[in-house]
Amino acid sequence: MKGLALHWQVIIGLILGVAYAWMSVTLGWNDFTLAYIQPFGDIFINLLKLIAVPLVLFSIISGVTSLGNIQKLGRMGIKTLVTYVLTTMVAVVIGLILVNMFKPGAGADPELLDANRIRYELWRDANGIQALDDIRMVDDPSNAALVELIAQEEAASSEWVTDKLTKASKTKKSGPLQPLVDVVPKNIFGSLVDMSMLQIIFFAIFFGVVVVGLPNEKKAPLTRAIDSLNEV
Repeated sequence: MKGLALHWQVIIGLILGVAYAWMSVTLGWNDFTLAYIQPFGDIFINLLKLIAVPLVLFSIISGVTSLGNIQKLGRMGIKTLVTYVLTTMVAVVIGLILVNMFKPGAGADPELLDANRIRYELWRDANGIQALDDIRMVDDPSNAALVELIAQEEAASSEWVTDKLTKASKTKKSGPLQPLVDVVPKNIFGSLVDMSMLQIIFFAIFFGVVVVGLPNEKKAPLTRAIDSLNEV
């Protein structure tokens, strides 16, 4: 494996992972996989999360301090914003083209569509939401068994649904500039613990700008320390 390029190692790992997942489902290895394979996957994900925050924090601070001039940061910010807008537009165009070419959902199982419709109507009735059409599949006697089954499933997951509705209600009641407010952290340590990346990025840029504004004799030791941490 040492002679292979990193991208080939990743591709081989993906293929082996998909192959093992198929074999696990087909041959009934689920219990063995959950007991002895999944823990290693959890460890790998935890290691990625472990390095993500320090990597983002110190790399951004180091990048900002290396500019040496806040005006350069402004020009870089404008270029980044333009690049972000252009790539977003390209992604939207590609998405629209692919949707119109492949038409996802066109060949969906009619029974699945009916079940989703009944699930929606039950949710709508439970939350007192006004109907946008005259369709009432829950009142059709031929759907009585399906309605009962879905109602039981929804009751089992009511806690999850309630949590999602609560979060959605809070988002709806918040002002239009709330996302901007949420970017600014109240406590950087809390942001680090919660892995709130936008807040961490804001703090890193803010901290880097402050360091750039310091006199050379005061910022030199701090800059060297940040660069060393970034190299680690």
